[in-house]
Amino acid sequence: MAMRGRHLDAYSMYKRGSKDYINAHDKEQGSARLLNGAGKDIGNPSWNRSLPHILVATLSSLLFGYHLGVVNETLESMSHDLGFHGNTMAEGLVVSTCLGGAFVGSLFSGSIADGVGRRRAFQLCALPMIIGSSMSATAKNLWGMLLGRLFVGSGMGIGPPVAALYVTEVSPAYVRGTYGSCTQIATCLGLMGALFIGLPAKETEGWWRICFWVSAVPAAMLALFMEFSAESPQWLFKRGRGADAEAEFEKLLGGPYVKGAMAELSKSDRGDEADTVRFSELLYGRHRKVIFIGSTLFALQQLSGINAVFYFSSTVFKNAGVINFFVGLLFLRLLEQIGPLVLNTIFGTFCLLAVIFVKKNVLETKGKSLQEIEIAFLPPE
Repeated sequence: MAMRGRHLDAYSMYKRGSKDYINAHDKEQGSARLLNGAGKDIGNPSWNRSLPHILVATLSSLLFGYHLGVVNETLESMSHDLGFHGNTMAEGLVVSTCLGGAFVGSLFSGSIADGVGRRRAFQLCALPMIIGSSMSATAKNLWGMLLGRLFVGSGMGIGPPVAALYVTEVSPAYVRGTYGSCTQIATCLGLMGALFIGLPAKETEGWWRICFWVSAVPAAMLALFMEFSAESPQWLFKRGRGADAEAEFEKLLGGPYVKGAMAELSKSDRGDEADTVRFSELLYGRHRKVIFIGSTLFALQQLSGINAVFYFSSTVFKNAGVINFFVGLLFLRLLEQIGPLVLNTIFGTFCLLAVIFVKKNVLETKGKSLQEIEIAFLPPE
């Protein structure tokens, strides 16, 4: 199994000396900012041209956060209505089935985005979210709820990875970090929205069904508005549709910046044709360090207990007065067996380990280009 490498020109240039490569890259960036070779610096493209497209894409992250938090306030009333109240395993399954679906969806997100394009990938992720939300809202028993949550989870697994890729590809370089944070902000807003909308669930009979119906609205908006959003110029260029890529760059950046953006795109594409990356290299090849750091950070994040807060904070506060999947599935049972003090101490220990790991392994990226960051992670010859 092989997948196309990205920016592999960095690897070949690295062998000839990373300093020369960085200087050459900076020179190309400077020339790309000249207007029609006239020697005038045209500055940065306007950020507000690409902002509407970014906001549409972040709806997928908003939905991700909403579906993470929608069971927090509604789980108790839902369990009464569907007949599994007091069954902690069933309550954990309502949470974790969604995460299981997300795992399956994430396995195919890259193939879908590369195969049909970013816009169609967003629309495909919205479809199971609409279907799953409707199934959950009309569920008559536990199995109906679990099936709905499984559908929703598959969409959750596709959307956020594509959103991160899309934001990187359509945003101007000088605001790429800011736009990248929009996906995280949208996730938090989704979580908060789910909690606020779910507040009447304990007093109003059947309100939990309304909470699931509400989530179908932003999913439908994502599918509709993405029809009018820009396609990724990178994806179009790799499919041999250079004219379409130029049209999308003009929509996203403005006419004066199209030539420079296409030149940068052509330079990056030459590296894609130079080599391929085998899947096995992710485990023991030159990409091993990056994969190790990313995977460890993800595991420590989940083991810090943050998902327990998302799913069960209402239950915990009332009682007090794989990794992601199993945290949701087993949290309530662990809480009953070892108590909140020991469990939260374990979570706090993982938080401390995460801080130490970041200090020792994570590279400072502020002020560095993507090429400099990539070269820093390459192993010495």
